[in-house]
Amino acid sequence: MVGGCSVLLPLPDPSRAIMPAPPSFYTNPSSTGCWIPHQPRLVAWAFVRKTSALLWLLLLGTSLSPTWGQAKIPLETVKLWADTFGGDLYNTVTKYSGSLLLQKKYKDVEPSLKIEEVDGLELVRKFSEDMETMLRRKVEAVQNLVEAAEEADLNHEFNESLVFDYYNSVLINERDENGNFVELGAEFLLESNAHFSNLPVNTSISSVQLPTNVYNKDPDILNGVYMSEALNAVFVENFQRDPTLTWQYFGSATGFFRIYPGIKWTPDENGVVTFDCRNRGWYIQAATSPKDIVILVDVSGSMKGLRMTIAKHTITTILDTLGENDFVNIIAYNDYVHYIEPCFKGILVQADRDNREHFKLLVEELMVKGVGIVDQALREAFEILKKFQEAKQGSLCNQAIMLISDGAVEDYQPVFEKYNWPDCKVRVFTYLIGREVSFADDMKWIACNNKGYYTQISTLADTQENVMEYLHVLSRPMVINHDHDIIWTEAYMDSKLLSSQTQSLMLLTTVAMPVFSKKNETRSHGILLGVVGSDVALRELMKLAPRYRLGVHGYAFLNTNNGYILSHPDLRPLYREGKKLKPKPNYNSVDLSEVEWEDQAESLRTAMINRETGSFSMDVKVPLDKGKRVLFLTNDYFFTDISDTPFRVGASLCCPAGQTNLIRISGGGAHAPASFKTLQESQIFSQGSKPMFSQGEEGTAGLTSLGVVLSRGHGEYILLGNTSVEEGLHDLLHPDLALASDWIYCITDIDPDHRKLSQLEAMVRFLTREDPDLECDEELVREVLFDAVVTAPMEAYWTALALNISEESEQVVDMAFLGTRAGLLRSSLFVGSEKVSDRKFLTPEDEASVFTLDRFPLWYRQASEHPAGSFVFNLRWAEGPESASEPMVVTASTAVAVTVDKKTAIAAASSEI
Repeated sequence: MVGGCSVLLPLPDPSRAIMPAPPSFYTNPSSTGCWIPHQPRLVAWAFVRKTSALLWLLLLGTSLSPTWGQAKIPLETVKLWADTFGGDLYNTVTKYSGSLLLQKKYKDVEPSLKIEEVDGLELVRKFSEDMETMLRRKVEAVQNLVEAAEEADLNHEFNESLVFDYYNSVLINERDENGNFVELGAEFLLESNAHFSNLPVNTSISSVQLPTNVYNKDPDILNGVYMSEALNAVFVENFQRDPTLTWQYFGSATGFFRIYPGIKWTPDENGVVTFDCRNRGWYIQAATSPKDIVILVDVSGSMKGLRMTIAKHTITTILDTLGENDFVNIIAYNDYVHYIEPCFKGILVQADRDNREHFKLLVEELMVKGVGIVDQALREAFEILKKFQEAKQGSLCNQAIMLISDGAVEDYQPVFEKYNWPDCKVRVFTYLIGREVSFADDMKWIACNNKGYYTQISTLADTQENVMEYLHVLSRPMVINHDHDIIWTEAYMDSKLLSSQTQSLMLLTTVAMPVFSKKNETRSHGILLGVVGSDVALRELMKLAPRYRLGVHGYAFLNTNNGYILSHPDLRPLYREGKKLKPKPNYNSVDLSEVEWEDQAESLRTAMINRETGSFSMDVKVPLDKGKRVLFLTNDYFFTDISDTPFRVGASLCCPAGQTNLIRISGGGAHAPASFKTLQESQIFSQGSKPMFSQGEEGTAGLTSLGVVLSRGHGEYILLGNTSVEEGLHDLLHPDLALASDWIYCITDIDPDHRKLSQLEAMVRFLTREDPDLECDEELVREVLFDAVVTAPMEAYWTALALNISEESEQVVDMAFLGTRAGLLRSSLFVGSEKVSDRKFLTPEDEASVFTLDRFPLWYRQASEHPAGSFVFNLRWAEGPESASEPMVVTASTAVAVTVDKKTAIAAASSEI
């Protein structure tokens, strides 16, 4: 356990010194704070005035000339001042923090405790199984939608004159000048729902969105919307079966987007709805298989003006249809062939966001001149594709050439005879630019004789629809074979949450599957009806790797089969521009090696990409307090894959300089008091009760990796303790006690009746059996009860101190507080709440000072890196570093350790300010 305190000091330099149990100072070169034995607190101006006078004398002495200073201030005198200052400071923080009492309380129960070593590989496998189970439920929901959509299409007869009203997401609840609902805009009940980010939704039915360029009463649209009405019942059933589901949807190949729960869609400032589901990564990845593509663009003189503008827009649109599993290159040709990026000559590059954006910039710089000679460009494209196919590089799936020209082509047939006939393994798609049709026959011939598709693009507005046609062609083999591949996207942000939610809530991944026509008359044609999908918040996934299992500095992380980060404590995808948060460029293509940068040989990255299960140790430097401080740790990494996904999971258990302990307090044994055995034997925690996280079954192959990082010293032993439910509840229900709001003690997001409960309220209802349907993490609840009992005397201790402080006496400390590895937090004020120097401290506004889903508090982490009983001092600005004129707050914190059978683990931390 760790505690802390803070004080206001008129010190301009936030340097940190170290003071061991005897009140003497020494410098810690790896830190910018100071520590002395035991606990932290807030010290106010009275104490500052008394101690700072000594400091100013010391500083004054150092500013005088050497001769004068040595003659007037003997070294013994300076040492006496330092010892006096150190002794006063140490006695003050020890007194107000109550650290000696807290250490004694844990010492008293040591005979009943057990410290177990954590098996990192077993831990990461358990995380992986739980995540697999959760993700499998999402896949099952999507599969239900696929079956329902295909069955509905099978039973639907196309009606050219169909008249049908539906809930248009843009028009719902809109009225005309007479107060009547507009067409397709009937009344649609919307209610704010916490599960959907407090957005107003309708959980009983879906709504339909269409982009502005799609006519909402086109016969294809009306028939598709009518057919997909059958999905409403499945949406609701899925949500009832798995209340952790978020958005479910069906994106049609004709352009409409059915979303559940129903929602009001707001056009942009120009009144335009640009969202087209067919352009989304989840749609494109599900509709086609991975592909290698070479884009050939004609830059001869005939392409000048509008034609070149359309050609550039066509290339950009094609690039937008590619994803991380695709490979691409772009070749411009006229009298000669040249790669628009010379560094990529003769190769294909992964079509990740970085490369796509780079290509777009280069495309804008293309200039026209000369005569277009297409055969050279075709030979170059075929050679690249052939080389990659033979070397088993690239996507190892579809291969295609995109030919963009105004049609002046010749001498192309010998190239196809040499490279592509008769098998036509490379499809050729042709895009005729402009209104001229003289060369249309040649462009059609090229496409039709190479299993491609021909289209003419005469205006910029035509580009989107015409480019999308190639996706349907590439999907035909999959459609004909009815290969319902399950795809998972890379991490991305939900733009609708961007303005109101924190960054950790915005990162999502989507599971999607294609929907095919099963009608006998169209089956051989390979008709893709659309794609269904559902979003998964990565934050919810990471809750299955509970913070308390990972130790003070440990953490879990996820990355994809491409090595990109899905979730990591150091992934910060947003930046602030004024008052708005905006996504950073390429936020979803951050490589694991860019975060775990000490892995210079990329051993960890390579092992995770290869879907290995194993462990890896590494010395790391961990920045703290927004980069102001650095910890030197040795991290043990454990990693494995998540079956049936492209994800890998890892965990890091870390420790300073050599030992690896994560403490689990385990009651029982011959010396354990009866009260510490009661909870273990209670029916509440019987084997028959439902665990919070069920074990996963063996299942599908995966794309994701999971990693666990354990920090030696605080990550590989876990301390276990027990107490009775009655005693624990009594000490749990105190106003000075709080729990980590982001941690999952009990599952409250499934049953709507539970969502209004705080974690503490849910835990009490679980322990009192007031609500038998509540599921809680029994191990974590047990540890919370134990910590509540052990730390309960601190309340009386702090209260007595506060009562003994006379109004006339000088206020020394604002607040004392402590935290435990179970996320329990106790605090006590020594001044009125209006007089607290830093009012954001220990509130959600100051994430660094509280337990979060990703990290232990800063004061807890700092204290754990020094010997138990030694205080760490941390200087804080009242309103931030920009308010240099404001007095600073000093937080003092110390660790409380427990030792059993020569194994030591951090039980808590105590602090004051």
